[in-house]
Amino acid sequence: MSGNEILVGYDGSPDAGVALRWALDEARLTGRPVRLAYVFEWSTVVGWLGPGVAPGFWPDETARNEVDHLVHQAAADAANAHPGLEVTGEVLDGPAALLLQERSADAALLVLGSRGHGGFTGLLVGSTAVTVTAHAHCPVVVVRSPAGDVPVGSPDGPVVVGVDGSEQSLVALGFAAERAAARRVRLWVVRAWSPEAAGDADEAVAAERAALAESLAPWQRTFPQLDAVVEVTAGAPASLLVEASDGAQLVAVGTRGRGGLRGMLLGSVSQQLVQHARCPVGVVRER
Repeated sequence: MSGNEILVGYDGSPDAGVALRWALDEARLTGRPVRLAYVFEWSTVVGWLGPGVAPGFWPDETARNEVDHLVHQAAADAANAHPGLEVTGEVLDGPAALLLQERSADAALLVLGSRGHGGFTGLLVGSTAVTVTAHAHCPVVVVRSPAGDVPVGSPDGPVVVGVDGSEQSLVALGFAAERAAARRVRLWVVRAWSPEAAGDADEAVAAERAALAESLAPWQRTFPQLDAVVEVTAGAPASLLVEASDGAQLVAVGTRGRGGLRGMLLGSVSQQLVQHARCPVGVVRER
């Protein structure tokens, strides 16, 4: 595996199919190869000492062949539907969160569906999503799909990014700017601002806007066609970003922040975004 690939967590579920479609669209814009990874967490034998005591068991050869066929057929179908794209598949054995985290070290981007079966059961409501988004070595995009067949979000909507001036949020800004430029849509830079005890509020907001504009300037030079707007709004960061995600095609955040975005990954804000954002969520970290 090369660091140029888009890695997709794939288990054959409808939501995994939606994640794959999002990844293929990203690959079409970037020219990156796509790799499907089916992570199979083997069931444990329940013995008289209770669950989890006895060692796990391996499925028979027929089950393994079925999984292998599923993944490689999905990869072949995707490649046939998208001439010019390189799409491959693999089957991994073991804990889903750990293996996806390890594989992310050699990927440019990791894409996950919101729910699945097999190794990805309960992805968003359990520990797997927290572990993967918190510890992956590359950006992670979680694609939600209430209908199970199409991703949420608008294909013509803006790319939204939450920025607070921290190093990690500036990495997210670059990630979002690249995707907005490639998709030829507006970049919407949001700063969730909490007024401090004293001082002129208008002056503080103006200073925040100036700082955001300065951070954005290098990306506007890199992508002269980039249409960007900056918004500094008082309020809870999770609520503001969830609201901004309505009609967007992607909302991106850094792994950690300060001020209004503090605890973005490990606290409640990131979880609210992953659970409630109305478009795919990108969690971005510096490699």
